[in-house]
Amino acid sequence: MAGSLGTVDWEDLRKQARHLENEIDAKLVAFSKLGINTSARHTSTEEIPLLDEEQVFENMASEIETLLSKLFSINERMSELQPNGAAMLHTMQRHKEILKDYKLEFNKIRNNFIARKDREDLLGSVRKEIDNYKNASGLNRREMYLKENQHIHNSDRLINHQISIAMETRDHLMTQRQAFKRIQTRFNDISNRFPAVNSLLQRINLHAMAIPRYFHQIR
Repeated sequence: MAGSLGTVDWEDLRKQARHLENEIDAKLVAFSKLGINTSARHTSTEEIPLLDEEQVFENMASEIETLLSKLFSINERMSELQPNGAAMLHTMQRHKEILKDYKLEFNKIRNNFIARKDREDLLGSVRKEIDNYKNASGLNRREMYLKENQHIHNSDRLINHQISIAMETRDHLMTQRQAFKRIQTRFNDISNRFPAVNSLLQRINLHAMAIPRYFHQIR
């Protein structure tokens, strides 16, 4: 099979290999930049959603894997040819080395991206937990403050209520005292104005006191 392919098949495979290598090389450069930029934006405030950038990264990784697979197939077809000299053998070996280097570079970029993403996800999770703790602590402090204010407010209301009751009681006692004073004053006025009535009352009182003594003497 190797002897029947000829120079045309060899040159065609070389062109396909070079075309794929150039395409893969350009893709790897863009792939490397995308991985770095996506990781850097993981902690930034970019408006572009991070999931979209990660999806672009994964799509490009899939494209590069497809190209690497095609280049591997071309190299396998080239290996099936019978080398007609040291130059042809060297060229075959060189294409295999290039493919190996591309695979190593591709895996390095993807693994670095995954490692950075995992690290940023972990840091983001820790920051989120810290923020949640701070928010929860803030809420607890606010709740304690509100409860304390409510307790103070209730205490003020109770004190004001007790003061109000005391003032009402004081006012009531003062009113009663004034009423008794007015009654006493009226009795004094009546006694002063009507001496006969006062004298009659005194005699009635004396008579009432004498009746028990009279009944005691009869017995």
